[in-house]
Amino acid sequence: MTEHPIHDLDDEVHQRVRLGILAALTGLVRADFAHLKRELALTDGNLGRHLEVLGDAGFVKLTRGTAESRPRTWVSITAKGKQALRKELDALRKIMSQVEDAEAAAGSNEPSAAARGIRDR
Repeated sequence: MTEHPIHDLDDEVHQRVRLGILAALTGLVRADFAHLKRELALTDGNLGRHLEVLGDAGFVKLTRGTAESRPRTWVSITAKGKQALRKELDALRKIMSQVEDAEAAAGSNEPSAAARGIRDR
């Protein structure tokens, strides 16, 4: 029996805010702290804490500097962060596929008994 795809989920990535941060950074060279704060509707402290977790894991890089005589923090996703996000999305796709397969096997658009954890006796 193969291991369930939930074991491929990374707790550092899967948390909704951190997943949102990595997704928001995808395709960008970098984003400033204020942009991420607005985009994700977070407080300074909340965003800062999640960036700290992602930074400690090597998933994002923080660069501090100034722009227009004001201090700024820019955030960029690292290669390791991109890889972690891809792995997370692959695991979520596998989970979704299992649910869809179970529903198709039941022949209904309603969640199958198997998907709800109910077994026929």
